[in-house]
Amino acid sequence: MIDKKFKIANKIFKSRLIVGTGKYKNFNECANAIKTSGADMVTVAVRRVNISNKNKARLMDYIDPKKITYLPNTAGCFTAHEAIRTLRLAREIGDWKLVKLEVLGDKKNLFPEMIETLRSTELLTKEGFKVMVYCNDDLLMAKRLVNAGAVAIMPLAAPIGSGLGILNKVNIKIIRNEIKVPVIIDAGIGEASDAVEAMELGCDGVLINTAIAKAKNPILMAEAMRHAVISGRKSFLSGRVKPNILGERSSPQKGII
Repeated sequence: MIDKKFKIANKIFKSRLIVGTGKYKNFNECANAIKTSGADMVTVAVRRVNISNKNKARLMDYIDPKKITYLPNTAGCFTAHEAIRTLRLAREIGDWKLVKLEVLGDKKNLFPEMIETLRSTELLTKEGFKVMVYCNDDLLMAKRLVNAGAVAIMPLAAPIGSGLGILNKVNIKIIRNEIKVPVIIDAGIGEASDAVEAMELGCDGVLINTAIAKAKNPILMAEAMRHAVISGRKSFLSGRVKPNILGERSSPQKGII
C-alpha cells in the first residue's frame, strides 16, 4: 500500500514525528536530538523560549526555521485570553500562522480546559490562524473543535510529561475513525513502544518532548522514536492478522510424515 502524504493545513511533512524543544540540557543537545529524530516540525513554547532577543541564546541559532517548521504553542496558558495573546505575539515575531493551541485547566494535572480551548479555536480561526489543538480524548469535543476550524486534533495519551503511554486506546481509535483532519497523539508517550502503538491505532503522527529530552540518552531515544513512528505506520498500513483466541497451525495437515 502506498501511504498518503502527511499533510496539515495544505503543508506536507516528511516525518510523522513532531518533537518538542523544551527540557533539554542545552540548545546543542536539543538540536542534535531533533536532527537524529528526522522531525521536520518542532514545537516552541512562545512564553518560555527566547525567539526575539538577539543578545541572548536563541533556538533559531541552533534550529533553522527555514529548514524546520516552527510550531508555536501556548504552553503555560490557562485562559483563552492568554493563549490568543501569546499566538498573536508569535505571529508578530515570526509571521507564524500554523500554531498549536494548549489551554490548561489546572496546574497539578495539566489537563486541557476544553471550554476555553474551544472558544480559543473559534477566535483564532477567525483571525486566520491554522490551529492544531491539544485536547482530551473525547470524540464529541473533537468534532466540535473540527467544526470550529481546527486543522488537526491532538488528543492526550496520558497527562503531559507522565510517560504513562496510551491509557485509553479505545477512545483514540474512535476519534481516529470519526475525525477527518489529522489526529496526532500529544502528551504521555514514554518509550518507543508507545509511539509504535499510537501509529498502529491509525494516528497520523506523534508529538514527543519529555520522553526524548529527559531520557538518559536523548539522542539515542530520538533515534528510537524515529524508527518507532516509521515502524508503527508501516504496521498499520500492512493490515494486521485478525486476532484469534484459538491457536491456528501455520503448516499444512496433508502429507504428514
